[in-house]
Amino acid sequence: MTYQTIISGIYKHARIFRYLISGGTAAGVNFLFLYIFTEWFGIYYLLSSALSFVLAVVVSFVLQKFWTFQDHSRDFIHRQVWTYLFVAITNTIINTIFVYSLVEYAGFHYLWAQFVSNVIIACESFFVYKKFIFHTKII
Repeated sequence: MTYQTIISGIYKHARIFRYLISGGTAAGVNFLFLYIFTEWFGIYYLLSSALSFVLAVVVSFVLQKFWTFQDHSRDFIHRQVWTYLFVAITNTIINTIFVYSLVEYAGFHYLWAQFVSNVIIACESFFVYKKFIFHTKII
């Protein structure tokens, strides 16, 4: 095993750790605003879910680009934003379908439904971000 292989392995694990922290922060924003919109402002839970998910996407993009994947380049940021936005819109639709299905058909509380949806979307998103949006060469 070479030094470069060891460093590359550490870097990959550190990226996954940063992804989890970034995702956890975005999920916290999602849950916080979902609760505030639904409970404090009385907005219908599906609309609250979509709105809070969009806010979380903004937080997620900034953290994923600059911290998780350490992509500080501004050369392709417009393409990255549009691709990320496309993925976010797709994920918002998936999120809304999951939350609705889990609440209306499986009897989940809307916060638990959001948690399950977040886990599924987080797994899918890591690979999309890594391969298509923030693909930088590893050491």
